[in-house]
Amino acid sequence: MRAAVRAVLDAGLAAADPEPATREALAALVRRRALAPRGRVVALAAGKAAPAMARAARQALGSALDELLVVTHARSGPLPRGARLRLASHPVPDASSVAAGREALALAETLGERDLLLVLLSGGASALLCAPVPGLRLADKQAVTRALLGCGASIDEINVVRRHLSAIKGGGLLRAAAPARVVTLALSDVLSADPAAIGSGPTAPDPSTFADARAVLARHRLLRTVPAAVRERLEAGAGGAIADTPKPGDPAFRRARFQIVGDNARSLRACAAEARRRGLRVAVVGAPLAGEAREVGFGLGARLREHQAGLREPAPPCALLAGGETTVTLRGRGRGGRNHELALGAAMALAGAPGVAIAASLATDGLDGSSGAAGARVDERTLEQAEARGLPPAEAALARSDSAPWLARVGATLRTGPTGTNVCDLVVMAALPPRASRRPRRL
Repeated sequence: MRAAVRAVLDAGLAAADPEPATREALAALVRRRALAPRGRVVALAAGKAAPAMARAARQALGSALDELLVVTHARSGPLPRGARLRLASHPVPDASSVAAGREALALAETLGERDLLLVLLSGGASALLCAPVPGLRLADKQAVTRALLGCGASIDEINVVRRHLSAIKGGGLLRAAAPARVVTLALSDVLSADPAAIGSGPTAPDPSTFADARAVLARHRLLRTVPAAVRERLEAGAGGAIADTPKPGDPAFRRARFQIVGDNARSLRACAAEARRRGLRVAVVGAPLAGEAREVGFGLGARLREHQAGLREPAPPCALLAGGETTVTLRGRGRGGRNHELALGAAMALAGAPGVAIAASLATDGLDGSSGAAGARVDERTLEQAEARGLPPAEAALARSDSAPWLARVGATLRTGPTGTNVCDLVVMAALPPRASRRPRRL
């Protein structure tokens, strides 16, 4: 059962491989002559999948690609011929992120009406490309990012704020490239696949407003704690003193094209196909996962037990699949991440289940929060094993935001290393009928 769960997760990761997805999308655009530039072709690949997407661009376009800038957080695989690599910081931007953001804007500003800017966008680009607007410092952006990451704000909320503090996000890169044509291919790390949310929308119209950004900070009680320069900018924008980001329908986007090449839904479909191929009866959670990770994990674990209770021999094992991106409210200074907390919540719900029940939660980029791992896999005996090893109760680990060391002590850690992709998180759970043998048939 453990091997089957891991194989299902691996199928989801394979479906999120950005290199073939980007290569196929570019080949289709070339066939339809949707690129067909009259001048220079310049590409900017930014995000965790940037090296893979850049390789696909060079393979698809060859010598027609004049310049290629790659911005990512860690080198993964070889770089294509002629590429310039810039390593920057994630999830909190630093000076390298500012340098990368400025270089990207400067590159876009060199383009004319006959030229084409190809933007290859993936998760992480928001932090990797940092360009504070005049009046804001890097330290201001860092403080806001840390506050939002630690308060339980959703990624969509975080991006609303980011777009209103940046010269490159919220359509800023597209404005810098005008009057050139801009084609964006994106690997979506947000569940809505909203162009404005992927990388905070550097080439997309922004439907949110300064007032929306201010409301996010107010909702999470951060207005009084963020730097004064941030608060003053958002309040001035909400009052109409600063022009807002370009909105849908703005003429600036007439020469822009945006296409999604991979997302969480595609990976979830691949997980389901692999689970069915292995003979599991599959149920897919329809709504994307959201909310406090530990609570979501407990709820999914309880749901798996309900499915398990309905199984009778010789019924096949059942599988419960879900995708999304939960949140974590930091309560201590431990190590962990949303996938670890989700798994630990699931372990609490599965404890004492009347048959084999397994739950795994995985960050598709290979790194879950501060854990140093991709996620964790637990079962109905995890809490029992922890008690035998003298570990404190699971609730105590959650209270310290220290789920990763706790799960590592019971051998529950999942490691993939950097995957070179990012399409949010995948959750795979599976169960055998009650009182089924602990040595089930091979799946």
